[in-house]
Amino acid sequence: MIRLGRISYVNMAPVFHRLDAQVEEILGVPTELNRRLLARELDVAPVSSIEYARHADELLLLPRLCVSSEGAVDSIQLVSKVPLGRIRSVAVTPESATTVTLVKVLFPAVERVPFDEPADARLLIGDAALRSAFEDPTPHHDLGRLWLERTGQPMVFAVWAAPEPVVDGLLELQEQLVASVRIARAEPDVLAHEASARYGYPAGFLARYFEKLRYSFGPREREGFLTFLRMAQEVGELDSVPKLRFVDQQTEVKL
Repeated sequence: MIRLGRISYVNMAPVFHRLDAQVEEILGVPTELNRRLLARELDVAPVSSIEYARHADELLLLPRLCVSSEGAVDSIQLVSKVPLGRIRSVAVTPESATTVTLVKVLFPAVERVPFDEPADARLLIGDAALRSAFEDPTPHHDLGRLWLERTGQPMVFAVWAAPEPVVDGLLELQEQLVASVRIARAEPDVLAHEASARYGYPAGFLARYFEKLRYSFGPREREGFLTFLRMAQEVGELDSVPKLRFVDQQTEVKL
């Protein structure tokens, strides 16, 4: 049985909405899934884009899936009473590697400090960012929107990757995940109400949120992904931009 990582945030609801596969589903925040995948405790998982790039010699990508947005995403927020141009420090979440790097890319002069330390701004991701939008009147700045304004491209927050040698059946599982997203898109009200019951957010809010998320790893997403990696290299967050390597029929082996 394939050990499939699942980000524990609501953004995974469409991917798992009607997943028709016998898998061992393992929940965790992005940084935890990154660690477990590299430790070979998972067979495949959505992992932080920057962590894939740092370990691209050990991992293969699923060619059809990612987690991205083209503009505002709602669940990645920089929260600050200080105007953007005057922010000098950001307390960053320990749950995400890509968004911590994205802060450096968008604000190269800003100091990043641990989440529990005082700072001009605080980086929130996932469900914490969504809750904050309801509960905190402090200005929120969406990093997906800021990225689009800077580059004109989608921002790929996570890719789906598997350690080599990959297990048999990954491409079939990919098709089942893609089919689940397709069903979710075809019945947005059902998706929103089921996710509302599981995660506790209003269904109308989730319906709008899911519209902003993208899961297809198409040409525009790949272009945006490589732009992010090049910019991460420019600010010293990545030694080099790797060549993207994908799972295909030849790399699948039965273990």
